[in-house]
Amino acid sequence: MTDAAGPRAASIAAGVATALVILAVAILPFITPAWIGLAQDRADAAAWTGYQPQDVRTATNALLHDLVLGPPDFDVVVAGSPVLTERERAHLRDVRGVFAGLAALVAVALVALAVLMARARRSAWAWRAVRRGALGLVGVTVLLAAVASVAFDAAFEVFHRLFFAGGTYAFDPATDRLVQLFPDQLWFDTTIAVGAVMLVLALATAAWAGRLAGRLSRPAPEDARR
Repeated sequence: MTDAAGPRAASIAAGVATALVILAVAILPFITPAWIGLAQDRADAAAWTGYQPQDVRTATNALLHDLVLGPPDFDVVVAGSPVLTERERAHLRDVRGVFAGLAALVAVALVALAVLMARARRSAWAWRAVRRGALGLVGVTVLLAAVASVAFDAAFEVFHRLFFAGGTYAFDPATDRLVQLFPDQLWFDTTIAVGAVMLVLALATAAWAGRLAGRLSRPAPEDARR
């Protein structure tokens, strides 16, 4: 039987890899200066920090550069003073570690998906696996959105507890620049936007993979005449 243990394992791997790749693609636009700048304007980050708008941009762009490209110094200075304390810089280094772990996981997923499709792209089961992975991500996204809509702060806290040591991620908006530059409103807006993009990408992927699986499942014309 063609759908024995090997293809079943490959199907699961393809589904998980599909979900991870979609997740990564959905996140990428929202760690850019363009999006962060828009979200900061909506959250009024300049008022929180007391900086001029250009100083907000200078600090933010430097922090994003260190976060994504490195080195992870996070030592940007505005008006002659460091923007962040050492504790805030340490948290951003932890965030960069989480991003690096996700990037490595996505890289493995991409390689696995590429190998699978190189070998089985003309097999209906492979595209059904991709479809299941995309639809699974839709389900998870809808569930998390439902939870966040009624308990965003609690969900945000749980997320931090999963990835960061206790006591390393709590900051005071009255004094700490990190949460002044990236206020709660920014994270709320970004979470909604990422979720929306993820849903669109996942639904589009599921529809595309489903069509391909359907085509490959149909008997060839010569088989149909037998």
